[in-house]
Amino acid sequence: MPLWRHILRGGILDNIYNWRHLSAALQQSSAQAQTNHSPRILLAPNVYWEQFINMYTLLAAALRLRGAQVDVFYDDILPACEKCTYHNNVHHLGRHKFDPIRMRWIWKPLGVKLLPISQFLDQAQIKQAKKLSNEIPFSEIATVQLDKVKIGEHAYAGALRYFATGTLDGQPKAEHVLRQYLLSALLMKFATERLFSEKQYDVACFHHGIYVPQGILGEVARAKKIRVVNWNVAYREKCFIFSHNDTYHHTLLDEPTSCWENISWTETLDNKITQYLDSRHTGSKDWISFNRSPIENTKIIIDQLKIDPNKPIIVLLTNVIWDAQLHYKTNIYPNMIAWVNDTITYFSKRPDLQLVIRIHPAEKKGTIPSRQPMLAEINKVFPVLPKNVVVIPPDSSISTYVISNLCNAAIIYGTKTGVELVSSGIPTIVAGEAWIKQKGLTMDPTSVAEYHTLLDTLPLSGKLDVATIKRAKQYAYHFFYRRMIPIKCIQSGKLIFFKLHINSLGDLLPGADPGLDVICRGILTGDPFIYPDEEINATASEGQSTAWLDMR
Repeated sequence: MPLWRHILRGGILDNIYNWRHLSAALQQSSAQAQTNHSPRILLAPNVYWEQFINMYTLLAAALRLRGAQVDVFYDDILPACEKCTYHNNVHHLGRHKFDPIRMRWIWKPLGVKLLPISQFLDQAQIKQAKKLSNEIPFSEIATVQLDKVKIGEHAYAGALRYFATGTLDGQPKAEHVLRQYLLSALLMKFATERLFSEKQYDVACFHHGIYVPQGILGEVARAKKIRVVNWNVAYREKCFIFSHNDTYHHTLLDEPTSCWENISWTETLDNKITQYLDSRHTGSKDWISFNRSPIENTKIIIDQLKIDPNKPIIVLLTNVIWDAQLHYKTNIYPNMIAWVNDTITYFSKRPDLQLVIRIHPAEKKGTIPSRQPMLAEINKVFPVLPKNVVVIPPDSSISTYVISNLCNAAIIYGTKTGVELVSSGIPTIVAGEAWIKQKGLTMDPTSVAEYHTLLDTLPLSGKLDVATIKRAKQYAYHFFYRRMIPIKCIQSGKLIFFKLHINSLGDLLPGADPGLDVICRGILTGDPFIYPDEEINATASEGQSTAWLDMR
């Protein structure tokens, strides 16, 4: 069946919002809002992520209604991208490109300009990219830079994501795949540089900010002094995380504590965050959850794990090995596997303690199941575990939260669960890069020796003090309710496949949706992407208008 017939029948576009009924009103309102100094915005979905397209079109409409000129940059040529996975045929790495018919169907009603990547590449550049991608030694690809653009880091991270592993060792056609990602990274660099030399933009806005092609776009934009806005789906339902200049993987680490530590703390806010953190045990208020029906009976858990509740328990929480494999300057271990194995070795000499390792459920239940399981990596070094070390596999329904509440202290590498641990009063050591790090809440060793010294202090005498728990809850509230921005017109679907429900353009105008206002103001003016939840709720409870958020 021809693609256009499939499109007309719905098919692959069933979940994508059709803006045609709003198109005329949008064009008229946008024209009235524009001025000679209207900001130029580049939206760059690049690859065809079905679940992200609705957000991109919503941003295009909302930004145009606020006077912005919007162009859309998309992939129609790259041989590999962030959407490819090992489960796809290796020879079809690049099959997730946009096609012109689909692009016109989605974007024409919005009145934006469409810019395919191929439009900004000539044959000489394509030839050069192919030559470089073939000639660079395989062992050097991960670290290669071109004009200070970290081509290799994003290509390597993309290949790891493709295979869902932490290394490429032993992976079928690993060199072919990595070179395809390298080729794509080079093509993206050349195309983006030409785009920015021919067209002037105030802001480049796109999801993730890592991998190929998004990571390369960010690198080039920053080098050209173009302001970057990255976004992603948040954990809370109908919410999104936006960040300035870089991916949230990095910016949440460096965010100043002044953004949240002076929140006027009230019993209402304390109850709100406490109730939400309790809900995370089952994920009832979240888009993303990996254990909807957890085993929470303490006796059953103790019996299953064969642990002694009278001997101090230390819990270790892992991440998914392949996820967001970027360089973090303060990491004290080369990778998470080295950290886990070193920690097991340490605890093998501490029979007075019990170590419970909770392998991240997303290894099995995530969007891309890991092909390098942590348990297999542990078994390579410890075919027989020390008697005082217990591993909870990723497919276990045992509640991570119940285990954590049984422990004397927790050790994490980069998991977001650190936010919840300290809010529950659990002393936590951060051995890698976690967003809770350097917030005055955790123990943050700066070397392996310092890490071992902290382990020597275990078991600890008790939980965190009242002041620290309060501070932890302030950060948790900031993280879950202020950095995660809700949008009213988002309708939940399966996992992160969401739809839009828009009654009229009035739903998108300034003042109609505080969350959309915060996002648009951040993109247009560089304001912080912080949703003032405490102020909005206080205003709403008093029956007052939220017109103070008006962006006109």
